[in-house]
Amino acid sequence: MELLNRLNQQLRALDEQQLIRKRRTVESPCGPRVSVDGRELLAFCSNDYLGLANHSQIKLALREGAALYGAGSGASHLISGHGRAHAMLEERLAQFVGAHLEAPRALSFCTGYMANLAVITGLTAGDKEAEIFSEALNHASLIDGARLSRVKAHVYPHADLAALESLLKASRATTKIVVTDSVFSMDGNLAPLPRLLALCEQHNAWLVVDDAHGFGTLGDKGHGALEHFNLRSPYLVYMGTLGKAAGVGGAFIAAHETVIETLIQKARPYIFTTATPPALAHALLTSLDLLEGDEGATRRAQLQALVAQLDDGLRLRRWQRLPSKTAIQPILIGDNAETMRAGAALYEQGLWVGAIRPPTVAPGTARLRVTLSAGHTSAEVATLIAALNTLESIGKDLR
Repeated sequence: MELLNRLNQQLRALDEQQLIRKRRTVESPCGPRVSVDGRELLAFCSNDYLGLANHSQIKLALREGAALYGAGSGASHLISGHGRAHAMLEERLAQFVGAHLEAPRALSFCTGYMANLAVITGLTAGDKEAEIFSEALNHASLIDGARLSRVKAHVYPHADLAALESLLKASRATTKIVVTDSVFSMDGNLAPLPRLLALCEQHNAWLVVDDAHGFGTLGDKGHGALEHFNLRSPYLVYMGTLGKAAGVGGAFIAAHETVIETLIQKARPYIFTTATPPALAHALLTSLDLLEGDEGATRRAQLQALVAQLDDGLRLRRWQRLPSKTAIQPILIGDNAETMRAGAALYEQGLWVGAIRPPTVAPGTARLRVTLSAGHTSAEVATLIAALNTLESIGKDLR
């Protein structure tokens, strides 16, 4: 069949470029040590940054939520799917990040991807003259949200405030939206949020912050990038995910109550999708308590200690550890094939590290994406350091 042959040709081309992606089946709970396809591995590739995904209190809360509310929500939020657990979670989330927003209100979503699609298309709905200003290293969900909005979108170079300022000055749009990751998912560095916010306030633009990798890990109380930078403004529109540091699943948008009401009325990804199982919302109430409490502070401190240990222990000459103080610790290799060989060699040693290639990153910047978790021990990170140092010294001779 010609159509299938064409697809097979495309797949072969990806394979020749070392760009084929493969799934592995995890047979145990998410954690530092996992069972994968019958093998026990030490994992440095999940986004469970604080080690809460298998936390006993959250599991008990999930069980309690299922007993109270059943398994599914049964409908979209605007039909009959918005339950008491969802309402309680949204109230709690508004309190969690509300110190940094004016008249805060929160809206929950099934995924961070959906939340980003909703916030960008919702804020531009009905305004064909709106303009979006998107950071070059933004997550795919922000890029797709800009495309779906069908309004003019500008991409400014990574962390280039001068370029963004020029674009904002030249814009005549009545609705201007600057969108950025807070922690860049493949680099681990932080966006210059204070200066971005100052530009947005000066040029009357919304600042949409995707804090997927900062929520729970940044700030004294785990409130995320806004707490980390001590920001507060009515111009802020904040997205946080609940399946990474929070350990469960879902996402939310928090902003001025008028923004949230606008999304409820206009954001198609919110209006036309079934609400998350209420048991997840119930479990997340416990997760938020853990993030804000003493245990969350202890876990964040452990995570930072492991980041410092990795920084101190790596002895790389050809490969490059990108500068990052977050849980995301990229090792830049460059060549796709060498990156894949390095990932495979680590896997054979029982170490599971993500090998990231285009189109997730730019051509020529393939890398190992090491992610640390508060659930890791110092001895486990020492094992990873030794393996990376050895592999880098072998380099292109890896087979």
